[in-house]
Amino acid sequence: MKKIGIFAAAFVLAAILAVSASAQTRPGGTTAARPATTPATVNGPVPDTKIAFIDTSAFDDEKEGIVRYVNAMKTLEREFKPRQDELQGMQTRIKAIADDITKLNSGSSVVDPKTIQAKNDEGERLQRDLKYKQEQAQADYQKRSQEVLGPISQDIGNALNQFATAHGITMILDISKLAPAILTLNQNMDVTKAFITEYNSSHPATASTGR
Repeated sequence: MKKIGIFAAAFVLAAILAVSASAQTRPGGTTAARPATTPATVNGPVPDTKIAFIDTSAFDDEKEGIVRYVNAMKTLEREFKPRQDELQGMQTRIKAIADDITKLNSGSSVVDPKTIQAKNDEGERLQRDLKYKQEQAQADYQKRSQEVLGPISQDIGNALNQFATAHGITMILDISKLAPAILTLNQNMDVTKAFITEYNSSHPATASTGR
């Protein structure tokens, strides 16, 4: 499965859903007084509980994920590609300068120290520029992610609540966040594919378009 990715830190969709258990019903009437030394016995109905798992990391899978979410990710990827290409170009230039300095220092001929110093200065300047541009691009990306993905993520969260109610599920847990703590898992509890299929069917999306 191919997944969409952009920059070092991906915008991760967190969707841990906890649906409140139904309120317990208690029988009416008064309770006879009991000796203080006798432990009170509490009898009450045990609510039916149905827990399911969902893997939110599958939502942005390009082939099998949520189409609207994938399209939004592609929109972000296209929007920031020029800046990503610029950063990669700067990294390539810095590496080329470092390689040149290594060759000059390891060569048999005498090299003017000013030449090496000039390359060092250029490399340091590029590194400072790269750091600044990386930080700025990351901040801008996070802001745009909230703008573009935020509404869709909210809609997915609402759909999860509706899905849980419709299928009588008491609680849905995000297995992508809990995987290290889970030792065994009945695959019948995984509703990822069922939810994605249902969401895509009820929330159709056209092919992604540029901004």
